[in-house]
Amino acid sequence: MEVNVLYLLIVVAVLAVIYRRITRFYEYFHDKPIPSMAAGPPFGSAGPLYRKKYSFNDFIKMTYDKFPGAKVFGLFDMTTKLFVIRDPELIKKVTVKDFDYFVNRRATFGESIDDHDEMLFAKSLLALNDQKWRDMRATLSPAFTGSKMRAMFELIEGYSARMVEILKEQSQAAGYVDYEMKDCFTRVANDIIATCAFGLQVESLKNRENEFYVMGKNMLNFNRVSIMFRIFGFNLFPGLMAKLGVDLIDAEFGQYFSKIIKDAVHTRETRGIVRPDMIHLLMQAKKGALKSQHETTEANTGFATVEESEVGRSSIAKAITESEMIAQCFVFFLAGFDSVSSEMVFMAYELALNPDVQQRLYEEIVETDKQLGGKPPTYDTLQKMQYMDMVVSESLRMWPAGAFDRKCDRDYVLDDGAGLKFTIDRGACVWIPVHGIHRDPKYYPNPDKFDPERFSESNRDNIDMTMYMPFGAGPRNCIGSRFALMEIKAIMYALLLQFRIDRNDKTSVPLKLVKGFAGLNGEGGVHLRLTLRQ
Repeated sequence: MEVNVLYLLIVVAVLAVIYRRITRFYEYFHDKPIPSMAAGPPFGSAGPLYRKKYSFNDFIKMTYDKFPGAKVFGLFDMTTKLFVIRDPELIKKVTVKDFDYFVNRRATFGESIDDHDEMLFAKSLLALNDQKWRDMRATLSPAFTGSKMRAMFELIEGYSARMVEILKEQSQAAGYVDYEMKDCFTRVANDIIATCAFGLQVESLKNRENEFYVMGKNMLNFNRVSIMFRIFGFNLFPGLMAKLGVDLIDAEFGQYFSKIIKDAVHTRETRGIVRPDMIHLLMQAKKGALKSQHETTEANTGFATVEESEVGRSSIAKAITESEMIAQCFVFFLAGFDSVSSEMVFMAYELALNPDVQQRLYEEIVETDKQLGGKPPTYDTLQKMQYMDMVVSESLRMWPAGAFDRKCDRDYVLDDGAGLKFTIDRGACVWIPVHGIHRDPKYYPNPDKFDPERFSESNRDNIDMTMYMPFGAGPRNCIGSRFALMEIKAIMYALLLQFRIDRNDKTSVPLKLVKGFAGLNGEGGVHLRLTLRQ
């Protein structure tokens, strides 16, 4: 009996020590001169998000609003220390001025990815670190210049025309067609990526179960249990995950898309085919022939377009491996399938709820069409459409990716010059709460109102550009902002010229976002009606 009691006391003592160490770990921010959210195992401060009490964007807004007077506050995502930065000058310091301390994102795969050719996501620009990221950014940056977008635009315009004809067929009987818009626009984005990044022509609005779309949709279903476990693994043990050769992308999908790209490259090389798409540009990058060229500054690239930094304008043009080439196609697919399609969904939703805005945009499209004599628009035509750019810019303000992060690679003293000074320790991360900032009345009066006039020529000077971040900030911003804006504008031009976007019986007002880590979408979907114009 005494032995059993002794064992029990030992177990209790061990558990007490473990509990104390855990609680002390979550007291990290208590020694910092900043407020912080309560935290505890296993989810840190993010329990409400993991338990699906909030959507990701709503969670960002909730935490942002919790400390309205703070320039910085702390929270834990599981065991990751996050310094959430709310102040414009400090955001500029971290993302631009002192970028060398914050080059990388949270998930770190390490050098061991070189030992695994099949780790495609880990080799993508999104996941690379340090010098590897710098070299790849400099290598790929010339693929996203204005001149390359002009050449690629004909592929998008050609698809837009086919898309409209399919929708016309589907609306012929009733004069309209009802769609869940996430389903509609993921199919549209899928087809554009298919033609621009994989050299394929698929019609997912018509051939709904085509293999390319189905494989892509399954690959990007990040709510699967296996994917969630991998995400936890990358957050907690990134180095170990890399050594084990674990990738975010299932081998089945990696092999499928790899084969498509390899076959396309082989066909083009053997037959001498040149097509103005991403595969052609990556084939040049593979040879080290994709070089940065001086381009004149475009007067109308779009308000939301981010400029390339000195990293991207570097003269480096390193050859890339076949697996690295394939990996970049993956990240284009990821961005196009989910991120760009989400922005089209919410732009369509706002146009349906604001018919006056939609009518004004339609009038600009009709006037442009008349000036073109009914001919298809060009890349430069879309850049000159001021109201189109205002509407797109406001859509990106209201419905951005919720936040972005940077990892601190060595101890960094954050000093606001006004008395706030502390150290962000190596390994901790900073979080830029984009959705909270974009909905802050301090920067955007009446922030929940969809108002494109914020971005008119007369008003845009009132916007603090540091606090407008639909494509991130600093040298590690989104490399594909020009491509994304080109795609959104081309699709909306073609769609609105022939269709009016209306509410239907299933349209939710106000819209509630899907809770948890699901992509940006409405609960039950975003249901709208495309009414054929007479």
